[in-house]
Amino acid sequence: MANLRKSMLVVSLLMMALCGVSMAAVYQVGDFAGWTSMGQVDYRDWAATKNFHVGDTLVLNYNNQFHNVKQVAHPGFESCNATSPIATYTNGSDTVALEKPGHFYFICGYPGHCQAGQKIDILVAPATSKPNHAASPTTSSASSLYSSNLSWTWGVLGFFLLGFA
Repeated sequence: MANLRKSMLVVSLLMMALCGVSMAAVYQVGDFAGWTSMGQVDYRDWAATKNFHVGDTLVLNYNNQFHNVKQVAHPGFESCNATSPIATYTNGSDTVALEKPGHFYFICGYPGHCQAGQKIDILVAPATSKPNHAASPTTSSASSLYSSNLSWTWGVLGFFLLGFA
């Protein structure tokens, strides 16, 4: 009976450890420069270095006196046309949950900003149980949270295993 209890505990703890592996990432668009038209960020290059998955979150930080964020369909993205947005964000610190796979297109609706490069195409892959996010300053807080959570989980698992050995 004691061996069955010990086995059940080990299996339960392993399941908890595996659950910690599937944490979503939070990406600040444009890293420290944020969402801007000042030419500091090539958003195409920025997005190309990331692996976005369902469950991840985008954070868009910008001065809302000079910028906004419009989620648009592909034709609006290509032509920089913000007249029929899917969604509009104007807070200056907006979060967008990536809830399904596919392309998500965002542009700044202020005249000339999209044409100046303030637009981004986010390709979202299906959710995965393995973290596959590129290491970058953007994901450093998410990565450190992931690492500390995983370390804590393994520490607890080790504590219980040693305690029952």
